[in-house]
Amino acid sequence: MLRRTAPFLVAAALGLAGPVDAWSQPARPQTAAPPSAAAQPAAPQAPLQAPYDPQLIRLAEIMGALHYLRTLCDGPETGAWRREMQALLDAEAPGGDRRERLVQSFNHGYSGFERTYRTCTPAARLATRRFVEEGRRIVVDISSRFVN
Repeated sequence: MLRRTAPFLVAAALGLAGPVDAWSQPARPQTAAPPSAAAQPAAPQAPLQAPYDPQLIRLAEIMGALHYLRTLCDGPETGAWRREMQALLDAEAPGGDRRERLVQSFNHGYSGFERTYRTCTPAARLATRRFVEEGRRIVVDISSRFVN
């Protein structure tokens, strides 16, 4: 599964530069269930989780924070962190609960710093540097342990 994420991981490791409200789960077409399926209750399916999901969740949060902080401190953002997040979602979580968790984590990182910082301060710049470093460590760890 992680093999598709390798380009994202490389880009994130190199330190590429609003909340992701448009990334909600795609609408599913409504289809009528066959009569036999309606009579039987559907068994709940547990979401498949990769062993590196906690790290991806944290990485998504870092990317959300960087998306906000880079815009605040460096001027108009080109959307690099948002595009990287979209690449992560496309590769790792095209739909479902896993995608929702990643999106919520990105939004949490974004909104947390949006509430805290209104102007670029030395603390905001320091937070940016620390997030980039932490993100790189996560990417290196995931890459070394899980990429084929």
